[in-house]
Amino acid sequence: MSISKLEQEILSRRTFAIISHPDAGKTTITEKLLYFGGAIRDAGTVKGKKSGKFATSDWMEIEKQRGISVTSSVMQFDYDGCRVNILDTPGHQDFSEDTYRTLMAVDSAVMVIDAAKGIETQTKKLFQVCRMRGIPIFTFINKLDRQGKEPLELIEELEEVLGINAYPMNWPIGMGKEFLGIYDRFNNRIEQFRTEEEDRFLPLNAEGELDIENDMTKTSYYTQALDDIMLLNEAGNEFSEDKISKGQLTPVFFGSALTNFGVQTFLETYLKFAPSPQPRLTEQETIVEPTDEDFSGFVFKIQANMNPAHRDRIAFVRIASGKFNRGMNITMTRTEKSFKVTQATTFLADDRETADEAVAGDIIGLYDTGNYQIGDTIVGGKKKFQFEKLPQFTPELFVRVTAKNVMKQKHFHKGINQLVQEGAIQYYKTLHTEDTILGAVGQLQFEVFENRMKNEYNVDVVMQPIGSKIARWIENEDAVKDSMTGPRSMLVNDRYGNKVFLFENEFAMRWFNDKYPEVKLYSLL
Repeated sequence: MSISKLEQEILSRRTFAIISHPDAGKTTITEKLLYFGGAIRDAGTVKGKKSGKFATSDWMEIEKQRGISVTSSVMQFDYDGCRVNILDTPGHQDFSEDTYRTLMAVDSAVMVIDAAKGIETQTKKLFQVCRMRGIPIFTFINKLDRQGKEPLELIEELEEVLGINAYPMNWPIGMGKEFLGIYDRFNNRIEQFRTEEEDRFLPLNAEGELDIENDMTKTSYYTQALDDIMLLNEAGNEFSEDKISKGQLTPVFFGSALTNFGVQTFLETYLKFAPSPQPRLTEQETIVEPTDEDFSGFVFKIQANMNPAHRDRIAFVRIASGKFNRGMNITMTRTEKSFKVTQATTFLADDRETADEAVAGDIIGLYDTGNYQIGDTIVGGKKKFQFEKLPQFTPELFVRVTAKNVMKQKHFHKGINQLVQEGAIQYYKTLHTEDTILGAVGQLQFEVFENRMKNEYNVDVVMQPIGSKIARWIENEDAVKDSMTGPRSMLVNDRYGNKVFLFENEFAMRWFNDKYPEVKLYSLL
């Protein structure tokens, strides 16, 4: 049975997100991957602020100032017969829902870990979202050119903290100043650090040792690595492609992204085992196969003002099935409206090209005049369906927000509406006074909000923190009475008009539960 050209194209797609903690080297790795894919000519180091040369994948003003990725960019390149789509996720402490939702649009994830710091809390949170979806996870342990934890300790931590089995595809020989290279179990060779290209790979014999004369064999680091490998072969996990595909086993790679060491080996092995686009479930519990002829996709992110000169909004769509052609008619399931798509774009960081066609697994940007919402399904065929809902997360931090200048109310509300539709912050209103309250998963979201209101909507805002609260939605709203609201259990409406209690703390929530057992509360993710 010959497979169609469309199927071939879809099977060549690899769409993944890179997840990591701040400073673990995520942006550097992204740059090196783009460099191998020929998408950029020189991998610019991220920290070079004085030279005014910023990383390709960070484009928002606040990112340039702080050297962090705030919004998820999408980058595409070709390598080894595959079309690779990388979704860059924010890696800082206060990352947002945007990050979680990006993980809904990928088929696998690459976790970058700093060899000196091991696994940090944010990485753990993101990892849990990947586990929830059962997607394959590949691990890159970075910064081996600096002193870090012992490799066996890192593997143990990975397994214990994240509860996943690990299989080291390669193993470091030395570390920091004494970093000599990696012992590549998968390709049965040693890759030398900082050597000429022709001497980079040394083949191993049937016993897994070097036959040739090399200074490395005289070092204790080489002997230590051989001992560790023997231990891993005898007592470690077995390699299983099936377990990798179910997200039960993570292949682990060691390297140093900054010195561009181990990244290409990682990329080549990743492409061998990473899944092509996977089927998606609809709310009607039917399965949409990527190779279905009819086009379908869903909006997982909305980004306003990517081009400050044009005040534009772009809806990021993950194509779930079939093929997109520019000029085609599509229907939005939620509103049942059909329209012709005349403008669509593919991404390479801040360079956007017009997309004439794209297939399942690709991410396209559609120009948006306010029609799209996060989670919207769009279809190109006769069948109408809705993909399952994207998770919404319970915010933990809240602020009361007003416009500094009363005359700018119109701009204030327009700005808030647009930024709320992007899903970066959540919007609430107090019941009688109708004060505007914003909720976010992390503090940085408020800073980004304030910065963008000023720069993009020309409105200075006053933000009054009301601290962390426990937000709970209500199953049976008719049981709620006005008298239940108070300083420790504030009643507000969310943007959809649902009532929400904001409790001062766990104690206030328990007290409320005991006093009003008839009110059924629930939280989002």
